[in-house]
Formats: sequence, structure tokens, C-alpha cells
Amino acid sequence: MLNKVGLDPIALEISWNGLKSITDECFLTIMRSAFSTNIKERHDHSTAIADAQGRLVVQAEHALPIHLASMAGLMTHILDQYGDTIAPGDVFIGNDPHVAGGTHLPDINLAMPVFGEGRLVGFVANIVHHADVGGAAVGSMSGGLDEIYKEGLRIPIVRLFSKGVLQDDMMRVLLLNMRLPEERKGDLNAQIAAARLGERRLQEFISRHSAAYMEAVFEDIIRRTNLRMRAAIAKLPDGEYTFCDVMDDDGAGTEDIKINLLIRKSGEKILFDFEGTDRQVPGNFNLTFNATQSAVCFSLKALLDPEVPNNHGIFDAIEIRAPLGSFMNCVAPASVALRANTCQRVVDIVIGALAEALPDQAIGAANGANTSAVFAGIDPRSGKQYIYLETLGGGMGARATKDGKDGVQVNITNTSNLPVEAIEIEYPLRVDEYALVEDSGGAGRFRGGLGIRRTIRPVDHDCEFNGVGERFRNRPWGIFGGTAGLPGRFLRLDGAGGEESLPSKANRIRLTPAMAAVIETPGAGGYGEPRERRPDMLADDVESGKFSPEFVAFNYRK
Repeated sequence: MLNKVGLDPIALEISWNGLKSITDECFLTIMRSAFSTNIKERHDHSTAIADAQGRLVVQAEHALPIHLASMAGLMTHILDQYGDTIAPGDVFIGNDPHVAGGTHLPDINLAMPVFGEGRLVGFVANIVHHADVGGAAVGSMSGGLDEIYKEGLRIPIVRLFSKGVLQDDMMRVLLLNMRLPEERKGDLNAQIAAARLGERRLQEFISRHSAAYMEAVFEDIIRRTNLRMRAAIAKLPDGEYTFCDVMDDDGAGTEDIKINLLIRKSGEKILFDFEGTDRQVPGNFNLTFNATQSAVCFSLKALLDPEVPNNHGIFDAIEIRAPLGSFMNCVAPASVALRANTCQRVVDIVIGALAEALPDQAIGAANGANTSAVFAGIDPRSGKQYIYLETLGGGMGARATKDGKDGVQVNITNTSNLPVEAIEIEYPLRVDEYALVEDSGGAGRFRGGLGIRRTIRPVDHDCEFNGVGERFRNRPWGIFGGTAGLPGRFLRLDGAGGEESLPSKANRIRLTPAMAAVIETPGAGGYGEPRERRPDMLADDVESGKFSPEFVAFNYRK
């Protein structure tokens, strides 16, 4: 078939970049059209193109790795449920982790079929993290929710548009069950606009070439990705690699949740076996299988071939076993809203297992969390409800040749930290402090990255604060002699100089204008023996204000 359409390496590269530009344009369309700060400022969304079999082919440059398997799961369910009834102009929507291929409810998936020459040739898809999808807690992201029914509106795969016609009753059902329906509608419209744009761009691609040509391009991109990933795996030394780590707690009474990993590698084959991992827990940190798949695929790609495309070819190169009903492969009605924290820990675990085999690629444990903060109340300026949701970055693990980065999103998340100006313009909140946490990076030949501190108070009204943190007890470890980074913490300041420690899963904390919430995210682990750090680098550590003289004297004593 490839010869029939005249596909060669140069044509493939041109087509590949053309398809990437389509996903990037769709990504920007959502970012520029969305209503919520979580999208227009933090870019918590992804766009992609899939083939007619539902295999993911191309993801946008700035898409989130954690969304990779979620969008692929959506396609599988669309094809299984609707099959031959899929028609031009349809737009499908879904979010449920158990029946719609999602990973948690705030991530709403949209997909639109693309037809060429009378047949289905692919899909354009996007996913947006909505600031609220209903449920028991404002923001749909609080800790301690012990079943998915409490986490928000569950959307199976349904048609939002049928042959180009909006199913208005479906839209009304969705919006009625979400807080801030005007904002939700604005974000959904941004997703719809991006899907239509992507479909139109692929139609233009087909008109320039043909449907058969596009199908051949899709097939070859996936095939070449798979070959490239298998070649990278083959270079990894054969053998078995193990690692184990724990999550702090699930917010519902279960502590030190164990994640156990055995990696077995032979030739071009690699198996990730999570046998021995704890069973699923009541709290909402469980992973569905596709969330585990996203984390594992990202980890191996980052270690072996960071430039390989994110698509189905990676899935086919990796085998994953996770016992059904376990923390890594939960079943309904397991709650999953805070699954990003667990995915981050899976990345640390994969890196920890392969560190001895890949010392130049491995890094110390990153902040290992997706520290979330939700502030909600009635805006005194408008009398309307507001919800400020953000997940904050932290420290990145130290590397074989460099210090870890400070105050960034790491691993499977690719969002930004919301600017202070955007917070104070959009919401009746004031940011008293936005800084790096001194001494929070682990010591080493190269030191770990620092966490972030944000101090936020309501202006002229009372509000509610919900925070969820991980690595607030179990510190992010260092490697090859590097020390652990500092854990995170939440505080409430009383306005009179006093401070109160809050739990790592802090629910419905009341704040008055005299009070403030302090969010400190974890740092990251160091790399190599501290005694090997150069004196000039130690001097810079102190001069920069990132590390105290006492920290340096204690951790780097000869």
C-alpha cells in the first residue's frame, strides 16, 4: 500500500510535521478560546489525531503525557459502542474512568470522526481538565472521597453532536450537574471549536493527497515509532530490575500504600509487572490501567528516547501487568480524582528501578506529587461563585550532569504555574508570597530542585480552601548518595502571627480576610555524594539564597 501512494521518508517527514502542526493549532485554539484560567493560563489540556482503528498517531507538542492513554481509551470505547453508526459531523464526549476510557472525571474527552472518500479514516480528539465537574467537593479534586459517585458527573461515551446537530438536551444535563455552568460551557465550546478545526484541517490534507495517502502516513508513523522504541529497549541490558515506594496516604485512612515493580527485559521485549502492589484503596488515588500505562510509557520514553513520538507505537512495544483490583488497575466504584499524584510516583519508581542500568539518564526522585489547591467562595465584586483551581509544581530531581530544576511541573504533567497577576485579576484573592522553599532540594554532587511556596488570602470575603499533597511524609529520595528533598506542607496563618499545620489532604478549611493558606510543595532528591560538589557551586547555593549556610555546613561537611 505504501508504494501505491508514493510514500517515501521525505514525504513522510513532511506529512508528519503537517499533522503535528494541526494538533498544535488545535491546542492553541483551546488555549485562546477557553474561559477558565486552568486552560487559558495553565494549559491543562491536550489535542491529538487518531486513525480509524482508534490508535493514537500524533499528539500536540505541549500536550500532557498523562493524557496519552486517556485519549486512546476514548477511541476504543467509541468504536466498540458505536461502530458502523459513526457519521460525519458527530462529536463524542466522555470522561468516566471505568466505562469511557478516562483517567479522572475533571478530564473531559471530545472526539470527532474524519471521513474521506466515503469512509472513516481517523479522529481528531482533545481533552480538557475542567475546574469543576460537580460532586461532593468544590473543584471535584478534594482528598478523602471514597467512591467515584462523590467525585462528580460521570459521562459515558455519548454523542454531543449527531451529524452536525447539537444534542441540546445532553448539553443541558451536563451543565446542570457542574458548578459555574457558564465557565464550563465556555470551555466545552473551546473543545468543540478545536475539534471542528482539526477535522477541517485533515479534510484539507486529504484533498491535497488522498484518504489512502493519509492512512498510509498514519500506519508508517506508528510502525516507525514502534521500531524505534524497540531498538531503544534492545540497548538496555537484559535482566530483572525492581523497586518499591509508597504513597503517603489516600486521605481516607490508608497510609503508606505500597507500589511494587518488577521490570523484566530480554532483547526487544520489556515487561513491567506490578504484582505485589497493594489493593485499591478507599481514597481517590487509585489508577485505572490506562493511567498506569501513560506513566510507564512516559518513563521509558524519557529514559531511552525522549524524542520518540507519543503514539500507539510505544504502547505496542511495552507489556504491562497490573492485577485487576489493585492500586495500579482499580475497578468500579473506585475513586480516582487524584490519580496524577500516583502517576508521578510510578515515574519515580520506574526511574528508581532502572537507575543502576541507566545512571546517566536517571534522576533523583522529583517532587513526586501534583499538589493541588482549590479556593472557592462568592466573589464580593460580582456576587457570583468562583473556583480557583491549580496544581503546583515543585522540585525536579538532580541529574548526572546538572542540578534539578526549581519550582516546575515535572514528568507526566506539562502545565504552567499560574501567574500571580492572573490570580489577582480573575479572583478575589491576594497572593502575599510566591517564592522557592529554602533548603528544600536534597544535597548531592548535583542538588535537587526546590519546591514552591504560595501564601494566598481572600479579599473582603470568607472562602473555602481544599488542598491535596503527596510526599508530605515520605520524602523524595536521592540517588547514588544524594540525600532526600524536603516534604511539602500546608499551613493556615491566623493573621496574628500564629500558624496552624493542616493535614496533607486538607478539606473545607475556612479562611477569613485575616487568614491565609500557605502551600509548600516538595523539593527533590540529589544525585551523587554531597562531598563531590564543587566549592564554587556551594558558594552559589548560599549566595543565591536558595540554601542557608547551616544547610550547606551540615550536608556538605567533608
